[in-house]
Amino acid sequence: MKIKRVGFVGWRGMVGSVLLTRMRDEADFDVIEEPVFFSTSQTGQAGPEIGSQQTRLHDAFDLQQLSAMDVIVTCQGGDYTTQVFKVLREEGWRGYWIDAASSLRMTDHSVIVLDPVNRELIDQALDNGVRDFIGGNCTVSLMMMAMAGLLKADLVEWISVMTYQAASGAGARAMRELLTQMAALCVATAPLLEDPAAVILDIDRLAIEAMRGASFPVANLGAALAGNLLPWIDRIADNGQSREEWKGYVECNKILGRQQNPIAIDGLCVRIGAMRCHSQALTVKLCVDLGMDEIRGRLAEANDWVRVVENTPQHSITELTPSHVTGTLEVAIGRLHKMRMGPEYLTAFTVGDQLLWGAAEPLRRMLKLLLQR
Repeated sequence: MKIKRVGFVGWRGMVGSVLLTRMRDEADFDVIEEPVFFSTSQTGQAGPEIGSQQTRLHDAFDLQQLSAMDVIVTCQGGDYTTQVFKVLREEGWRGYWIDAASSLRMTDHSVIVLDPVNRELIDQALDNGVRDFIGGNCTVSLMMMAMAGLLKADLVEWISVMTYQAASGAGARAMRELLTQMAALCVATAPLLEDPAAVILDIDRLAIEAMRGASFPVANLGAALAGNLLPWIDRIADNGQSREEWKGYVECNKILGRQQNPIAIDGLCVRIGAMRCHSQALTVKLCVDLGMDEIRGRLAEANDWVRVVENTPQHSITELTPSHVTGTLEVAIGRLHKMRMGPEYLTAFTVGDQLLWGAAEPLRRMLKLLLQR
């Protein structure tokens, strides 16, 4: 199938904007014969400029126009996928669907794409006629990028994952609200902050009173995140997990094609006051006792984006942080050392930009792969 028309939906949001920026940076539009942009609310208005082309926006709910696409790439969200995808397929559309939303991840007819980790599975799926390719959960994808050297070699028995997820994982409004909360705390404590002789516990009291106050901005996050953390993300699952925690097990094993022989993965997902980039602390039970040099070597050589950070205080606090990796494709992993539990137990800390390898980049690379076939 020669791909000519590629439709883009949801390109204005955070993930969609990052995707378009990456595609421009990599000159991906140069090999798309006809890029078509859709909108759920601004049909007919000017779309983004692609090189010298000035695009016009089509109706994202117009099934006839959507059916003319060879590929549809959507970052619009799960509600849009639920409303449009099934109807398109029932009406006979045979194009490729590439989606950032979670709605189709665990369906039998889809593949979760993370090509540095599961390229062989993607190629096999394409050969078998699969046409639905879905981006994975951001924390799962970032953990697997960092740990690929051990996961792909079948050296991991189980992983306990403790995540530290940025406000951006809850959307643009949550990022704005976090900054608004920070500003509110500054205002509440300003009189004492400006006094060098003020007692820090009095400053702390003002901050806590502000966080607990009725006027503190929590409409999007549901509670104070600035100066605080939120130990729950997503809906509750059947066994006391949140769905965000459940995804670690099911999505990781689907990406690896190990549904019949799964790696045990569990843990807790926590929202912290970082703006962007998700971090994760890992406790790993290895299948065998590997030396640290071999572990570091396997991790470093797994793909072009993982970077092993030296386990020193200075390297860790300067290179293993959200502020260091934000806006880059680097997935850093450090704090690597064996644990007191035994020689097969490894601890690690990893951080990556969830808007890139956690969201937009796997979609961009899947589209590129289709265009090159």
